[in-house]
Amino acid sequence: MKTIFVMMDTLNRRMLDIYNGDPAETAITPNIRRLAARGVVCDNHWTGSAPCMPARRDMLTGRLNFLEKPWGAMEPFDFSLPRVLGQNRNVHSQMFTDHAHYIIAGGENYVKGFTAWDVYRGQECDPVWVRPDKGGIRAEHKPDWYKGSYTEEEEENKKHFKTEYDYPSVKVLHNAAEWLEDNHEADNFLLWAETFDPHEPYDCPKHYLDLYEKPGDYDGPDFTHPNYGYNEFDEAETEHLKRRCKALMTMTDRYLGELLDVMDKYDLWKDTMLIFTTDHGYHLGEHGYMGKNFMADYNEVYHIPMIVCHPDLAAGRCDALTQNIDVLPTVMEYYDIPETVIPYNLHGKSLLPLLRGETASIHESVIYGYFGHEVAINDGRYTYIRASKDETNRPLNVYTAMPTMLRQYIGGDDGCLVADYDKIEMGRYLSWTNYPVYKFLADIVDFKNWSQTFAERREFNERSLLFDLETDYRQEHPIADEALERQMEEKLREALRRFDSPAEQFERLGL
Repeated sequence: MKTIFVMMDTLNRRMLDIYNGDPAETAITPNIRRLAARGVVCDNHWTGSAPCMPARRDMLTGRLNFLEKPWGAMEPFDFSLPRVLGQNRNVHSQMFTDHAHYIIAGGENYVKGFTAWDVYRGQECDPVWVRPDKGGIRAEHKPDWYKGSYTEEEEENKKHFKTEYDYPSVKVLHNAAEWLEDNHEADNFLLWAETFDPHEPYDCPKHYLDLYEKPGDYDGPDFTHPNYGYNEFDEAETEHLKRRCKALMTMTDRYLGELLDVMDKYDLWKDTMLIFTTDHGYHLGEHGYMGKNFMADYNEVYHIPMIVCHPDLAAGRCDALTQNIDVLPTVMEYYDIPETVIPYNLHGKSLLPLLRGETASIHESVIYGYFGHEVAINDGRYTYIRASKDETNRPLNVYTAMPTMLRQYIGGDDGCLVADYDKIEMGRYLSWTNYPVYKFLADIVDFKNWSQTFAERREFNERSLLFDLETDYRQEHPIADEALERQMEEKLREALRRFDSPAEQFERLGL
């Protein structure tokens, strides 16, 4: 049995024509459309934990993790997808990725279960080529006119993109296609092909941008990397950034086609399951924002694409609630591995009974969010985004046996002061495992990533929000309905219990 998992980071659902019928808003992605024609398109699919690494841990473990910890490592007690496949069915797992977060602090252990893996360097601010200056560490030299995110590392990386095949995401899909060509006769494998694109920065050869931006459309600076925050770009600049995002989507889609060509060449569809998805979306001016992480849990980030191709499933669409935590149990069922091999309960459910038409739903509701921010619940009709009860955002604890966060450790006067070490506790604090973990009070954890910090309730997250997705999908008109809000509160309480939430989250959210 063979499985291929393809993930494109920050793939905006609203920019795909398989979901959005407005050609003015969508990118040219013929290979994603080609894939959709062979598979089941999930219309109601959602991220759980966000952003990047939390979403990956959800997919690899089948459990939500954003109620227990922020961005961080895979835990030593996690039974991850490649580990489960290898130990129980002798499945060879091969990863190709250009996601540099796998090899920095906060990304530990994600690749360890794979039989083989490769990371292509040079995306965004991956510090692979940055040079020193005469004084040592090179200072930032952001031009006065520049808007958006700027780093010397990113500027150095761009200089190494001479041809299309120098772009890291192109390397991922091209090499994955070559690997499949070389190993198409093998059996019992998982091929994991994951591109950082179309994550910002929106770097690609100009001929892709020319598909969207004609002479006279825009005469401003060629911005490529939006900031995270309120949108600082004017209307013309914002449209330019949207076109650049679409251009990068088109380039990434082109090289997805190389992988699909190998599938077609050897008719691998007859004995291979292919899952295509992303980790999360991104704001490009919607609600007045750019980026992700800091704002409320809007659909732009959490409603994501998913296509499942299976040898025994006819192409079609599925409108039932599904979530990224369903990846692991789906692949386990495909390889006939019982969930009892994992010594704790999974939050996800196999998609296969749903896609075979044996059941109408697998989730009564889904919850999602960023650690220490609001928690959103979606019951298929309404989305309720619950803010913390007061500005202190307490009580709140981080539980982990691997104390790192994005680009920093929780210790060494970085994420936690040496003077606060006596406030760190260790014990069996998680209800679903006996493995001991550290307990860090949020008061002593300093997450220096401003968009994800949970030091206090933010100005962006001061009030709870309720939306009717049938009448207000863009979430522009919050509902004021006290009775409905009480109903959604109770659904959220039940969901928090179902997803093994630490007790203090109920108190923090005023539940």
